[in-house]
Amino acid sequence: MCPHCRAFITTSDKVCPYCDTAVGPRAIDRLGSGTMLGGLIPTAQFATVVILTVNLGMFLVTMLATAKVGELNALVRYGAAFPAGVFGGQWWRLITAGFLHGGLMHIGFNMWALMDVGRHAEEVYGSRRMVAIYLLANIGGFALSMLRGTMLTVGASAGLFGLIGAMIALGITHKWSYEASAIKAFYVRWAIYGLLWGLLPVFRVDNAAHLGGLATGFVVAYAAGTPAQLANLRERVWGTIAALLVALTGYAFLRMFLWLGGAAAL
Repeated sequence: MCPHCRAFITTSDKVCPYCDTAVGPRAIDRLGSGTMLGGLIPTAQFATVVILTVNLGMFLVTMLATAKVGELNALVRYGAAFPAGVFGGQWWRLITAGFLHGGLMHIGFNMWALMDVGRHAEEVYGSRRMVAIYLLANIGGFALSMLRGTMLTVGASAGLFGLIGAMIALGITHKWSYEASAIKAFYVRWAIYGLLWGLLPVFRVDNAAHLGGLATGFVVAYAAGTPAQLANLRERVWGTIAALLVALTGYAFLRMFLWLGGAAAL
């Protein structure tokens, strides 16, 4: 995207053909991020890496706890979402559940997808909007799952589907652009494949969380738009929203650890 007019251009353009502004190297190129293992492992950007790191950290914590109390109890202790807890006042589970995973295949697939979708979303929407979209989609996904009555649910896929929804929204807000339309079509297929995967009985997939995350991510991204080249009121607003959501996430983890300490004392 042109940093000045936000039009879609090719990677070989040195001057934007729409506004005649000189185009420098992309942020992802300035970071020097290349492909890993011949492109089998997608590269990621800063906010994506932070989210990935938190997920991996919580996975290690729950794996250590699983050795002592079992997987189900470990997930409940560290913030899994279930109706009795959420509707009983433990609202923070709507946030913490998005950073927990049940097994190596679960976290492996989600983190691979996060590195791919997260990188694209962060490149288009910027770190602040991407974080806001991801965290709000996480909450929206698990909220719908709880309303549906899912007994116990965890995973980053609600936030991931939120990023997919954001990329679909890009094609709606830039419908005159062939590139944006192609991006939308690509991620519509991602959404369809993901939801169909969730219908297979062999997998325990929470499609309610996926649908809630997808819808939330689409709405937030549609409202947020893409970042402007120059700082303005809208950019400050989304910076504040992202900061508040990060603070809320930190507070949710604090509440979880306080609850955990109280439960251990009983």
